[in-house]
Amino acid sequence: MSLPLGRPARILLADDLALFRRAIATLLDEQEDMQVVGQAGNGVEAVEMAQALDPDVILLDVEMPVMDGIAAAARLREVTPGARIIMLTVLDDDETLLSAIRLGAHGYLLKDLHPEELYAMVRAAVRDESPLSPALVGRLMAAVRENGRRVAVPATEEDALSARELEVLRLVADGLSNKEIGSTLCITQGTVKNHVHHALAKLGMDNRIQAAAYIVRQGLGRPRA
Repeated sequence: MSLPLGRPARILLADDLALFRRAIATLLDEQEDMQVVGQAGNGVEAVEMAQALDPDVILLDVEMPVMDGIAAAARLREVTPGARIIMLTVLDDDETLLSAIRLGAHGYLLKDLHPEELYAMVRAAVRDESPLSPALVGRLMAAVRENGRRVAVPATEEDALSARELEVLRLVADGLSNKEIGSTLCITQGTVKNHVHHALAKLGMDNRIQAAAYIVRQGLGRPRA
């Protein structure tokens, strides 16, 4: 499967459990469109290696010694702003999830996912479609509703978005991919991507997860039966 990069996605892994890290690296390297370029054992190593290797995707464990994944994510957003950061963890608590969103992480996955799910999530991140474990989608929306003030959202008024941009973000909040949104609205994936890009710029946000949280918090989602 090809990716928009036109080459294998360069992936950096950061996890203090060497056996787990190497197992994930082996799985990812078996994919023709993925290449693991580095493995770090803690957050400090991850930041140093990211600066040297310029990865496209960084899989970052939340719990690590020296510097944990949340702190590392904040630093990585500064030193490698173009990299897609995916938190990979056994933790499924709402506070950690919301912290990752605030820091601009592009995805949050639980370690018990199947290899095929991991491949799909990495590919989604490369396409700028923030991956989130299916089991966490409902949790995220509930947490945003209950703790909306904890999620950093801009003061921009909703009317800064065009009607089409708002429609696209509503579908993003429903968990649809660009392809699914395009099929629903009868537009191309490229057009969907442009709408998402422009909407994020207007709202001052980094990724689709933050936009989905904004839609939920502002009560702008689709009416449900």
